[in-house]
Amino acid sequence: MNKPDLIKAIAEHGKMSRAEAEIALLAVQHTIREALANGRRVPLNGFGVFEVVETAARTGRNPKTGEPVQVAAKRKVRFKPSAQLKELVNQ
Repeated sequence: MNKPDLIKAIAEHGKMSRAEAEIALLAVQHTIREALANGRRVPLNGFGVFEVVETAARTGRNPKTGEPVQVAAKRKVRFKPSAQLKELVNQ
């Protein structure tokens, strides 16, 4: 499913125009992005949790030369699906 398909589905399920559905989708995306940028968790009951996790610095390897390289610590976005979503996907 791509963005136009998602907008169409939101419009149909929400009984709104496609323009209104696009605005709603953009608002949700913006809100989640802002919360994650500020280090906050975004739990969506029955769907899952978006959160920022820290990865430790580590020693990696250059695939061409095999030489060890230092990989810096960084923050990553993680999505943890809810039990209900996992169950739905595995039916």
